[in-house]
Order: sequence, then structure tokens, then C-alpha cells
Amino acid sequence: MRALVMTAPGGSENSEIREIAEPRPGAGQVSVAVAYAGLNFVDVMARRGDAGYVPAWPYLPGKEVAGTVRAIGEGVAGPAVGDRVVAAPVGGGLAEVVVAEAALTVPVPPGVGLRQAGAVPLGLTTAMLLLTDAGRFTAGDTVLVHSASGGIGAAIARLVPALGGGRLIGTVGRPEKAEEALKAGYDAVFPRGEALREAVLGATDGRGVDLLLDPLGTEALGLDLDVTAPGGRIVLFGNAGGGTIDALPPAGRLLAGNLTLTGFSHRGLAAGAPAKVARAIRRVLDLLADGRLDLPVTEIPGLAEVPAAHDLMAEGAGVGKYVVRVG
Repeated sequence: MRALVMTAPGGSENSEIREIAEPRPGAGQVSVAVAYAGLNFVDVMARRGDAGYVPAWPYLPGKEVAGTVRAIGEGVAGPAVGDRVVAAPVGGGLAEVVVAEAALTVPVPPGVGLRQAGAVPLGLTTAMLLLTDAGRFTAGDTVLVHSASGGIGAAIARLVPALGGGRLIGTVGRPEKAEEALKAGYDAVFPRGEALREAVLGATDGRGVDLLLDPLGTEALGLDLDVTAPGGRIVLFGNAGGGTIDALPPAGRLLAGNLTLTGFSHRGLAAGAPAKVARAIRRVLDLLADGRLDLPVTEIPGLAEVPAAHDLMAEGAGVGKYVVRVG
């Protein structure tokens, strides 16, 4: 079978399409014939060699797929061979066949296409868990999202209205990307820079935001604390810049503002509490099925074009959610 293989840390020069052996499911696993696979920034962090993302080289990236069940391993009661499913594998999803845990493989309901479903198991589900589980979103909240023009930012913009609505403020690394975030549904978008604190506070009449979702490591944490309203929540869910993670703020700063600072990892939750991730996947699929949620995706025509899309994401030039057609 064909698969995208990352051979060493670096860039697209170390990504290639290879013929490799088809994986077979073990106990508690299924194999999926991949129709569409989602692209995520975690793939970029893996290929550049960020600590903790690649167990060994060469590495097979890809952590969300949609397709049909090809084979099932011992002890799997469902799904069945031929079922349309989405799955969240630990890796290897950018391939014609991938193995995933049955606990993280969820049937796709009628009315949901596999192209859109390819954005669900990691991208949309991460956005759902960030809002509802880690962030304790309540209808009417003001939410600030860093990197608002990316895949997670676009998913959050779609989910907030589906969960009751609220005010959305975004930040972007490049001024020219603000327009895309506004089109996605943000009420206000600001480039990150020296005037960002004043811009966010001005947009909230000095009150600050109720929920702040930050994939930038601790790079913007000082700002986050400054613009979060009393009683607000800050969720750190990545380290997109790849820099050193700084020490967290003194407890007194959190106590004084009645603030909650939370970390979130889809990978950690999938490993330690897969049932919680599976429930969130089902909830997103149900929202898509009944028309309460829609997520435009940009289709990449084949695996050979994925490294160029990863380049765009690495440069901060990617917009919205990418899925690649595999089979």
C-alpha cells in the first residue's frame, strides 16, 4: 500500500510516498481503508522533530481518517467490516490503510460524507473538547482563540454557534490572515503584536474574555492572563511555535483573578480516557448529521501533495482545514 513516510526531522525534503506492507489489526483494533485523512499541525511538529511527537524514524504521520472498516482484530464486537467509520489512530493515517483502536473508531451516520468526516476525529473533536470539557463553555461566553485562521480556529468558529452562541475574538500571526478568520465567523480579529492587549480589552469594553484557547505554548501566557476576565478560563493546548515552555505564573496571579489555567492534549486523553474522546466524536458527527454544524474543508487531491500543504501550515500560511483524498 502507499503511505506518506517522514524519514528524518526537517521539512518536505524528508517526506516521501512509499510502498509499505499493509498493517494488520491486533486485539482490540480495526484496520480502515482510508478514503480521506485530515491534516493537522501536530504532523508539522512531528516532522520538524519537536520533542515527544515521534517515537522513531522513519515515521508515519496522520491522526484522523474517514473510510470503511477493512478488518477487525480479536475481541472487537463492533464496528463490522464494510462499515463507514472515522478513527483516531496514533499515527499512520496518511496512508491507504491504517490500524486504530476500536474504542476510537466511530460509525459515520447517514447524511455525513466521508470527505467532511475526515476532519472530525482530531480537528473538530479537539475543538469540541476544548470548548466543552477543558473550557467549560457556556452559551453567551466571549471566547478568544489564538491562531484563529487555522484548522482548530475554524472548527471553534463553527462549533460556538452550534453550542448556543457567543462572541468570538481571534488573533492571527499575519495581518493578511485576519480576513479569513472573519469569514469563518469571528466577530473581531487582531494581529498578534505590541497593541494586542489594548485591542482585546477594547473589544470587550475593558472586561476581558471568559474563555481563552491558546495553542502557542507559553509564548502568549502573560497576555492571556491580562485579557481574561475575573473567573475566566485559559486552556493551553499545544506549542505551535516549537519554543521552550516557560514556567507557569505564580499561583497568586491566578488566585487574584479567580482564573483557571488548564492544559489539554487530545493524545493524552485518547490514551487515558478513550471513551471520553469517542463520545465527543459521536457528538460532532450528530451535529453534522442533523445540520446544526457545517465545516468547509479544503481538499488535497492526493498523498503526493500533502508535503506542500504541510509547508503552508509550517509557514503559517495555511487557511482553514485541509483533508487529503486517499482512496
